[in-house]
Amino acid sequence: MTTQKHFSHVNGKMLVEDIPLSDIAKQVGTPFYCYSNTAISENYKDYQQAFSTVLPDQDTLICYAVKANGNQAVLSTLAKLGSGADVVSIGEIRRARAAGIPANKIVYSGVAKVEPEIEYALNEGIFQFNVESEPELELISQVAVRLNKEAAIAFRINPDVCANTHAKISTGKAENKFGVPISKARIAYNRAASLPNIKVQGVDVHIGSQLTKLAPFEEAYKRIAQLIIDLRSDGHNISVVDIGGGLGITYNDEVIPSKKEYASIAKKQLGHLNCKIIIEPGRSLLGNAGILVASVVYVKTGEERQFLILDAGMNDMIRPSMYEAHHEILAVDQSQTALKAYDVVGPVCETGDTFAKARQVHESKSGDLIAIMSCGAYGAVMASTYNTRMLAPEIMVKGSDFAVVRARPNYDEIINADSVPSWV
Repeated sequence: MTTQKHFSHVNGKMLVEDIPLSDIAKQVGTPFYCYSNTAISENYKDYQQAFSTVLPDQDTLICYAVKANGNQAVLSTLAKLGSGADVVSIGEIRRARAAGIPANKIVYSGVAKVEPEIEYALNEGIFQFNVESEPELELISQVAVRLNKEAAIAFRINPDVCANTHAKISTGKAENKFGVPISKARIAYNRAASLPNIKVQGVDVHIGSQLTKLAPFEEAYKRIAQLIIDLRSDGHNISVVDIGGGLGITYNDEVIPSKKEYASIAKKQLGHLNCKIIIEPGRSLLGNAGILVASVVYVKTGEERQFLILDAGMNDMIRPSMYEAHHEILAVDQSQTALKAYDVVGPVCETGDTFAKARQVHESKSGDLIAIMSCGAYGAVMASTYNTRMLAPEIMVKGSDFAVVRARPNYDEIINADSVPSWV
């Protein structure tokens, strides 16, 4: 069972920091996402402290993986703490810049960068392109020549290491679409060095998300360290190593290595290379800093089981449907009721709209509030308006204050986004 700091039951009622969730629900309605500003800040500072303690003389840059949660309040919180950004689209660059993250702290990943995105990134002056393929490298060079700018690059290297995570979020095996195979890396770097307006400066690796063991990191970093030595012997000035993100969180009963242990692996395998180290945490900063709050619409007794039907669905939070992901589910009010087994489901017209089966939850009735835990990462950011359902608003709390940091759209806004041609 996971525990989320700053989300706790006091006298049977769930609070986020100092505010009862029921108070927020009365004002904004359900479903809604709720983030703890303090939890986000503490998670970031834990990374800072871990790396500064383990690698005190190392130049380290934390680049938050914007894909995990792109809300501007989240990005602004991290920007003020000194965070950079790992982005995968021009939209994420724009988000990061709008939140105050300096361009020289932005690394640009992603397998399908197109010319306007590359041009925008170059004009902004980002720190580094994490190049995923040789055709992408050629395009970056062409755009840089046209703009008379220098593009600093690192190749994302696929080290063929099994991350021991869900197949859909494993990115470092030979069969995955990401990066350049390590067996072809020296050829790719030699080609990069021959192209105009390209500055070869780094090596990048990211083997997957929600890793719960250090061994895959250690094996990947060991292979990358040898590659850096080989590249330097080829004449390349490798001064940056981007070690990706991937450190997991506790959703259920996973035991996660500490950030200090993670930093120690980086030091052991890479510390002797005197490279600037970039880390790209996403889930481990936001995952347990947020929850999804829903109301019980109906309690339905089926032939073999009871269903807790919520007003939140797979369009709001797709991880259980897409990844068979486990999220703890708690009654917001636990002051009186006993536990009972429910299938916890949503209102969407899909059998896959299921958050949990036979889950023990405090006995609930229509109108009761339910908290789906550990939803701060890959929750709201992956939501949709499927079934023409309004997106859940996002709330941020700090101490006894809360604010709506993304409002719930109304139906007119959703419908009027469409247009009907004159010939229909």
